[in-house]
Amino acid sequence: MKVIFDSVSAKCSKVVTKTYSTSFSLGIRFLDKTHREAIYSIYGFVRLADEIVDSFHDYDKPTLLYKFKRDCYEAIEEKISLNPILNAFQKVVNQYQIKRELIDLFLESMEMDLKKEEYTPQKYDRYILGSAQVVGLMCLQVFVKGDNQRYEQLKESAMKLGSAFQKVNFLRDLKADYYLLSRSYFPGVDLSTFSINEKLLIEQEIAAEFDAALDGIRQLPKSSRRGVYLAYIYYKKLFDKIKKKTANQIMNERIRISNSHKFVLMLSSVFRSRYYGI
Repeated sequence: MKVIFDSVSAKCSKVVTKTYSTSFSLGIRFLDKTHREAIYSIYGFVRLADEIVDSFHDYDKPTLLYKFKRDCYEAIEEKISLNPILNAFQKVVNQYQIKRELIDLFLESMEMDLKKEEYTPQKYDRYILGSAQVVGLMCLQVFVKGDNQRYEQLKESAMKLGSAFQKVNFLRDLKADYYLLSRSYFPGVDLSTFSINEKLLIEQEIAAEFDAALDGIRQLPKSSRRGVYLAYIYYKKLFDKIKKKTANQIMNERIRISNSHKFVLMLSSVFRSRYYGI
């Protein structure tokens, strides 16, 4: 029966999420049980595509990504894939009517990572949209359970949150992106001479997006609010840690939050969410 294979597929996506991201795994645990499988499935899909462009250096990345893209759309159309990650993802896409445009934009951003791009402000915005904001919108589609009015109401803040998360990731991964992958996302910034003023301008953008996102988090359905808030708290704490570092320091080390600290943040977010009515 396909129900057994669907269950196995969902478990595969859960394993991928837990293996690659402690922080997102903790956030998903705070979601209502009815949401967890779908969000694991979205993350599994995103993570697999990201691995192709970031990690498979000894293989033909463009061909692998092309096959992944082809198989993804085929899975959505046929409502099955022998790739468990894609099978889990297609189930979410079909169940929650996730728009094809969101998937197109995400895969387009993955294709951008295959080339050495000179990021103009327009390309930068396009990359942020595809690599992060649309992922937030996919999750939002799950959270609102088909309520289009609520989706439109919360769409902007979900995009702001995804953008803030991605820009924090850019700062956290600056060393690896620049030295190992030859990537530089920030338009008009020469990372060989990365300055404190350039860092401050980026941080001002991120801070404004975090502020705009928080209001939207408060308006999420109760079933998803605390899980998203925990992810917000984690990234905000990581951002605060990055802000204390010099431009030279973040070019030469990867800033992270220890797993023990993540669990402390998890507990503190429970009390904060109650205090702020989240």
